[in-house]
Amino acid sequence: MAWARETGHVVFTHDLDFGTLLALTRASGPSVVQVRTHDVWPDRIGSLVTTVIRTYQSQLQEGAMVTVDESRGKVRILPIGSGSRGEIP
Repeated sequence: MAWARETGHVVFTHDLDFGTLLALTRASGPSVVQVRTHDVWPDRIGSLVTTVIRTYQSQLQEGAMVTVDESRGKVRILPIGSGSRGEIP
């Protein structure tokens, strides 16, 4: 997390611990794209992930956690708890 924050990278993960760390520490970065589905094959969720990243590109550049499940994406602006959210169907 520290390396990603220091180098301006976005963490792409299937692990829920990254979101938990952001919430508990109220950190303002790094941005995280979190996939919350059992089927993580690119042919199954690839187009949705691509759409979500494009939709929330500016938020990811500023500091956000984007969650992707089987049907939608949601964004939470960092630090978590700041009140800003968005969702795409």
